[in-house]
Amino acid sequence: MSKKEFGSGYFGEWIEDDFGMPAYRYTCDQINDPKALTPMNDKWRSKTEHLHQVGNDRLVAVVSNYGHVQVRQDEGGPKYLNEFNPEQGQFAGGFGYLTDNDDHLSTYYPGNANSFERIFGIGYFQKKVSGKGYLIDQIISAPFGDDPVVISQVKITNNREKRADLRWIEYWGCYTYQFSAAAFAGVLSKTSDKHPRDIRHESSDKLKHEFKSIEKGMGIQDKRYVEDHKTIYDSNNLKPSFDDKFPPKTFLVSLDSEISGMQTNSKDFFGIGGVESPDGLKNNLTNSINSTGVESSMLLETKVSLDAGESCTLSFLYGYLPDNFELEPLIKKYKTNTSIKFKESCEKWKASRIQLQINDEDWVNREVFWHYYYLRSAMTYDSFFKEHILSQGHVYQYIIGFQGAARDPLQHALPFIYNDPDIVKDVIRYTLKTVRKSGEIPYAITGSGQILPAPFKPSDQEMWLLWLASEYILGSRDSDFLSEKISRYPVYGSRVEIVTVGEILKRCYRHLVKKTGTGRHGLQRISNGDWNDGVVIGNIPPEKHKEIQKEGESVLNAAMAIFSLKIYSEMLSFVNESELALEVLNYSESQREAVKAQWTGKWFRRAWLTEDIGWVGEDQMWLEPQPWAIIGNALDDREKKVLVQSINELVRKPSKIGARLHSKGIESIKNMGQGINAGIWPSINGTLIWALSLVNSEMGWDEWKKNTLAYHAENFPDVWYGIWSGPDTYNSDLSKYPGQTVFDESLISGEREAVDGEELLGHYETAWTDFPVFNLHPHAWPLYDITRLIGINFILEGVELRPTLLQDKYKFRTSLIGLEKTKNGYSGWYNPVKEGTWKLSLELVNKELDKIDSVLINGIEKDFTIKNNQVFLIGESNLNKPLTWVINFK
Repeated sequence: MSKKEFGSGYFGEWIEDDFGMPAYRYTCDQINDPKALTPMNDKWRSKTEHLHQVGNDRLVAVVSNYGHVQVRQDEGGPKYLNEFNPEQGQFAGGFGYLTDNDDHLSTYYPGNANSFERIFGIGYFQKKVSGKGYLIDQIISAPFGDDPVVISQVKITNNREKRADLRWIEYWGCYTYQFSAAAFAGVLSKTSDKHPRDIRHESSDKLKHEFKSIEKGMGIQDKRYVEDHKTIYDSNNLKPSFDDKFPPKTFLVSLDSEISGMQTNSKDFFGIGGVESPDGLKNNLTNSINSTGVESSMLLETKVSLDAGESCTLSFLYGYLPDNFELEPLIKKYKTNTSIKFKESCEKWKASRIQLQINDEDWVNREVFWHYYYLRSAMTYDSFFKEHILSQGHVYQYIIGFQGAARDPLQHALPFIYNDPDIVKDVIRYTLKTVRKSGEIPYAITGSGQILPAPFKPSDQEMWLLWLASEYILGSRDSDFLSEKISRYPVYGSRVEIVTVGEILKRCYRHLVKKTGTGRHGLQRISNGDWNDGVVIGNIPPEKHKEIQKEGESVLNAAMAIFSLKIYSEMLSFVNESELALEVLNYSESQREAVKAQWTGKWFRRAWLTEDIGWVGEDQMWLEPQPWAIIGNALDDREKKVLVQSINELVRKPSKIGARLHSKGIESIKNMGQGINAGIWPSINGTLIWALSLVNSEMGWDEWKKNTLAYHAENFPDVWYGIWSGPDTYNSDLSKYPGQTVFDESLISGEREAVDGEELLGHYETAWTDFPVFNLHPHAWPLYDITRLIGINFILEGVELRPTLLQDKYKFRTSLIGLEKTKNGYSGWYNPVKEGTWKLSLELVNKELDKIDSVLINGIEKDFTIKNNQVFLIGESNLNKPLTWVINFK
């Protein structure tokens, strides 16, 4: 047996697909293999289910290793349009049945088949099912772009020695499941003991269905509605809501083959035989489309006759109709050149990505492509705010049911500064629309535009917004964005305030420095939490919370403020707001001085809470503030080396998959080595990689690799999540279950402990293992950190490049900026949206400086200067014509 590709883990192997893209061939028989079991609450999902994400800019199709597909859309509120709910006879969709009236195959695992191959691809899920003399090759894909559809393409081959008359039945369910966090209200208030999933199902059961035949009998459309609901839907005057009272119509249509039958009653179809051997296979579909209740589904039947060795391909379009989409144009678009739509989508993914190619480590290019796909394909559209959003996903969205915290999408958007500016602006606008008049950013959103009722009052969120907006404008030179007008929350109505982007950013700055402000040590205050939601709530007794909110200070916030306000100041200078720029810069400098005072000689303290509690982070290292202190230059060169050595020895070396949050952990908190108790957090290690690269290039690159999917798979091959996607935190070496994510040991032992209300905080009956994938931090931060390893720094006059990668040859490519290193020198480009003359500097080592022979700017040899190991160039960019440069070595 050939050796698997690096980072494949136990459950399959990385391959290159027919389009030259990475894909994961999943080979585990989860029904019989005990390694497939996950310690989790099986009320939410099966313990043997493993998930892959198939998405585009509009929707996310959640793919199961069992073969079914649940389509999530966010217009009106995040929900599945077709939940997998076998208790109601609903099995999601995205699979079908092939029958010759004697034998049958299915693309629902195990499919009554001899073999069942599953491939998790970029934008698709492929199932190759063989048996009974037939082969089915089904590809479920989400076409690249913003259309609310998925395509099911089914190739059927007759491997028998005689002609076969066959029927293919395509199945998609219609059972809605809304993710609203309101389902947790009863258990949190102790007024109900109903499980949140049951509460959501009660809401689902109230929906009625009205089907009609479409496209001259080639498909079915489902209108879903709440019976006797009096409110009239008005897309231009929406009200915040915990759930969607006006779910979109869905449809299923054949794109290229005649339909011989249809049916909408799934209970009649599945019958006693169930999903593995439906009763409905014995006869043609009934052509009855009168279902109105929970039994409602969409089934289409196509008859095909194949000679021995002959194949045919059937294509189906499944989708929904949000505002501004109409059925006929959508169907027409995908009926045109149907056979090449999948190839076109794959080619667009290849062309759009961020690239880092390192010849000696091919898996790095695979990892970067995969991260770009997973990050972008998680995007959805919020119809309340009328913007695309990059929700954190994971248990937060799919189990608990909220989009938050607000800082998270702002982090997820950072890599798109370099490649997809429209995504960045959508995420910024979304956030700006939620901002309160005071400049405070709410913690999270649930349902449709509903601010989440939550105890968290985070003190850091404005800094993430100022950072993202500032880096975007400095990099793209899109200063016009600051003048765009935003309808501030509640977004709709005649009395809504309309404010410019630039003005809301200023309010956020004022809220940060005036309302949050500083404490007795001159440090930014902590409120009841900063990045770490659990630094106060769940960690400190509730009777202390008000005092902490009044007096507590965060070294993490202060250290982050040094950088985030400095870049905001730089952006303000770029748009000629020099007076405010100076004020912001001075505040940044004040935070640097305050942070310097918290140096213990080996690391920085974490926080000041109250007079009697005192300082946190004196007896052990808390990792969170340390990288920001380096990035913000709050140490001299000697101290930086001491801090990096401390980080390396205390939190980096002990862990195989990235630094852990604490050097020792917190004994008073249960589950040592999990989550906020010395767990491993990609969002914190993202800043660590950046900081290490500024002091020790080799260590920075090593930390980047340790935080990859590939390293997790190599070190913990039997943990399925962490191979192709993962959670926002992994258990560290201090945990009894390293490499996994947060769960209570009672899920293994069966012995449940009572927990108090504060510990619940919406996590009732929830473990991170319940949905341990699709978190965007382990996908976003490796991408953004590439730009840090390349050393990109946008400044007032242009770009500074201080590459820290030590390889002799590499290529970094985005639509905004690129850098390539070869034995013959360096080259690159810069492509902002506005024309201009830009100063570019590249920092090189002495031996490279000595080898410079010539410099080309836009293809013409030009003079250059060298100062302090930096080569300085000046050149012009024009619209659709980047500034290009080449430094040739002798």
